[in-house]
Amino acid sequence: MPATEPGSPTDQATKETLEDYTLRFAPRSYRRWTPMVVATTALGGIAYMADFSIGAGVGLAHGTGNALVAIAVAAAVIFVTGFPLAYYGARYNIDLDLITRGSGFGYYGSVLTSVIFASFTFIFFALEGSIMAQGLKLGLGLPLWLGYLVSTLMVIPLVIYGMKALSKLQVWTTPIWLLLMVGPLVYLVSTDPGTVDRFLAYTGTDGDGGVNTASVLLGAGVCLSLIAQIGEQIDYLRFMPPKTEADKRAWWTAVVMAGPGWVVLGALKQAIGVFLAVYILAEVGPAAATEPIQQFRGAFDAMMPSWLIVPLAVVLVVISQIKINVTNAYSGSLAWTNSFTRVTRRYPGRMVFVLVNLGFALALMEADMFSFLNSILGFYSNCAIAWVVTVATDIGVNKYLLELSPRAPEFRRGMLYAVNPVGVVAFVAASGLSIAMYFHALGDTLQPYSPVAAAVIAFVLTPFMAIVTKGRYYLRRTDDGISEPLLDAEGNPSATTYDCHVCHQPYERPDLAACHTHDAMVCSLCLSTDKVGDHVLPAEPSAA
Repeated sequence: MPATEPGSPTDQATKETLEDYTLRFAPRSYRRWTPMVVATTALGGIAYMADFSIGAGVGLAHGTGNALVAIAVAAAVIFVTGFPLAYYGARYNIDLDLITRGSGFGYYGSVLTSVIFASFTFIFFALEGSIMAQGLKLGLGLPLWLGYLVSTLMVIPLVIYGMKALSKLQVWTTPIWLLLMVGPLVYLVSTDPGTVDRFLAYTGTDGDGGVNTASVLLGAGVCLSLIAQIGEQIDYLRFMPPKTEADKRAWWTAVVMAGPGWVVLGALKQAIGVFLAVYILAEVGPAAATEPIQQFRGAFDAMMPSWLIVPLAVVLVVISQIKINVTNAYSGSLAWTNSFTRVTRRYPGRMVFVLVNLGFALALMEADMFSFLNSILGFYSNCAIAWVVTVATDIGVNKYLLELSPRAPEFRRGMLYAVNPVGVVAFVAASGLSIAMYFHALGDTLQPYSPVAAAVIAFVLTPFMAIVTKGRYYLRRTDDGISEPLLDAEGNPSATTYDCHVCHQPYERPDLAACHTHDAMVCSLCLSTDKVGDHVLPAEPSAA
């Protein structure tokens, strides 16, 4: 694979990009996992403790009733928007950036959303790293600054080897994590039913005891910051095996469970976070009640000897942090590399951007981002909602209902326009207006409605822009110069292989296009790094 110039590949770049199929379609020859193994691996990545903090923060501010409704509203939105994205990622074996390119944004237009997704990964890496540092401080006495550094550096060896290593890590650690998370809750509820009554009766610092729209929407806005998690789920789902008649039930179960279904477990963890925060509130105070290490320390305290409490709480936090932060570092490196390679037409290697992502995360941790968590997430959620709703609407409405967007996804340079106004205009308008609302630019009354505005504007403008433009800015070309169809008879990406004449590696049909200047084929990454455009097919005259 070319690392700097087309035609001059390095062994390291070739090995690295072929290990995870970074920036490209994941071929059938690599996808040897069963649907359930892929699903288990993907769900292992949501073992993060941030849900407990997010739920606790919303619950303590607005009360249990408002928090539970907010969590349910956010979960419903995340599930509905995540379904079409998960299906496309699993069916066509491409990540969310490649889906976004052909779903309204264009080849360069999706750089905007790649940066947003990369920001999601380092924000949540920083959040999980902060939680782990709190655990290391409580259990080992490490100062927070050192805990931040340890939590950052320890994931690097685990991220280097990609999907093969991550699948083993997630599968083996999930049972331990589930036991430590669920056990204390079951014990508290069964031995002291009064905890449930106190939990349900809690009104919060800003609440009046009832459920009201403003509080629900403010809470939902914070919870909706997790909507971009579907991108990390797709980073695993792209390795799903082909969907066939023989395995379609297992295939669909895995896609739903590990795709939009992640939010069911996420919402449950947020509700548990509210429960545990209310349980320990009188003992530790509101500031510490949002810290998962304190929540589980209090829960373990009720059911086991004192000498075992802190070690078990620390083990739970460390396992959770490792499980999610290897995913954050991995997915973030893909997003940054995607953006950099398209803009500069150079591929510096994914590990460079693992370090970049970790650097951003460490800076946030050292700035004590945990103390103003809800403000960061509330702001970020507006951008994330606008992006995900735009792509989901393009798939569900523009592709299947209006049929203005090509149904088969396209991501290769030369086949797409640089910028598609359908997605870019809808996203910029939705995120811009909702952010203005979030910062009270349109008045205090509308401020809680910023996440609703982001979703509604994106949902309305995406089909509107497709109708206005008549869908003409999706495909720069309809013919990639290869006679064989992209999909086989069962609708799965073709497994036929061809050699790329630039890097001389074999690739499956969906990853290649004909070369403009040679009677040969070029892979998608070599097209991306073609600085002079020799290999890029020209626009079709009728596509203008």
